[in-house]
Amino acid sequence: MKTTIKEAVKDKRILIWGYGREGKASENYIKNNCEPKSVEVFQGKLEDIFENDYDMIIKSPGIVMQDYEPYNKKKFTSQTELFLNEYRDQVIGITGTKGKSTTSAMMAHVLRQCTGRPVILLGNIGFPCMDYCDEITEDTIIVFELSCHQMRHTKVSPHVSVFLNLYEDHLDYYHSMDQYFLAKSHIATYQEEGDYFYKGENVPEIDTKAKTKVIKASDVVGVPLRVFGEHNQLNATFVRNIARDVYGCSDGDITYALSLFSGLSHRLQSIGEYAGINWYDDSISTIPEAAVGALKSIPGVKTILIGGMDRGIDYDLLEDFMAENGEYNYVCMYESGKRVHDEFLYRYPQYRNAGAGRCVLYVPNLQMAVDKAAEITPKGSGCVLSPAAASYGYFKNFEDRGDRFAEMVKAL
Repeated sequence: MKTTIKEAVKDKRILIWGYGREGKASENYIKNNCEPKSVEVFQGKLEDIFENDYDMIIKSPGIVMQDYEPYNKKKFTSQTELFLNEYRDQVIGITGTKGKSTTSAMMAHVLRQCTGRPVILLGNIGFPCMDYCDEITEDTIIVFELSCHQMRHTKVSPHVSVFLNLYEDHLDYYHSMDQYFLAKSHIATYQEEGDYFYKGENVPEIDTKAKTKVIKASDVVGVPLRVFGEHNQLNATFVRNIARDVYGCSDGDITYALSLFSGLSHRLQSIGEYAGINWYDDSISTIPEAAVGALKSIPGVKTILIGGMDRGIDYDLLEDFMAENGEYNYVCMYESGKRVHDEFLYRYPQYRNAGAGRCVLYVPNLQMAVDKAAEITPKGSGCVLSPAAASYGYFKNFEDRGDRFAEMVKAL
């Protein structure tokens, strides 16, 4: 049974745990639109929360909380869970290790074009969901990009759920792939009869009541897209199936709408030609598969910039690609770049000597990587920033990293 946010917090003593974007949005919405008994904000440790002083504790997604025990599970919730409890019937929830931001934006774009209904794009891609509550009508379609952190302690799933793919990521937070998958699996676990679940072919089975459809690479029907890469053709296939099956859009209308989608910033985005080189920003890249995909997707690229925060993920796939594809220059930087550089030379000692057929080198930071790329990249070819690593510790976020990269390139 649907419970509105206002009903859920009425006359409750509320603690908002964490005060980032979601925490601030929760405080703002509850104070201005609801009737709680009290609202407090806390940014400390779990063991410092006096649980008996509150009826509801709204946890921000970035806070690591491995297990609720011995704490009262019923008191802990999240902005995502409160929002889905009210609006799940209108929500398309999209998750996956890579591609979820582009697919979410593509989905919102196509549904705006093809249905004539109001469509709101929110969640991990932009602003917190509670910032949009006042804009939602009964006819609104809500496209909600959902991270593993947002889903981990959420016990309600969207009406339409999408799980694009599963690769190794966030192991600094979850410590195992099983725990990482479990967090993401909640996007479908609590679906109901009459719901829809679309999953990629490398996503393990999830016990759900929803009608399930597996989207495979063999299902792709090429359409004219303005965004690079075969992976975006697969993303478009997810969008096509949902727009057609759930919302009744015609194939012709969907194809036309897809052809107008221009992509998102920091996702295989062209910066322009500077110093005789074509530069591309793929700062959203945080895993090896994304970096390899960038090189395969953009024509004419000869240099890639790799590295950032080291979260302990496995880089064998990227290092094997480096060994097999000597036509590229690999400029490694920061902590994870140092590890990739050193692991590559340890695993492939034949390339330790200069002139051995692979240009794999390390520099400490992004500015030095840009300068080195400008020096070694052939004129008329391209260079892409696709770090295969998180930005934290060096930049505010991946957007900041991409913006700084563009500034450096334009200053050449």
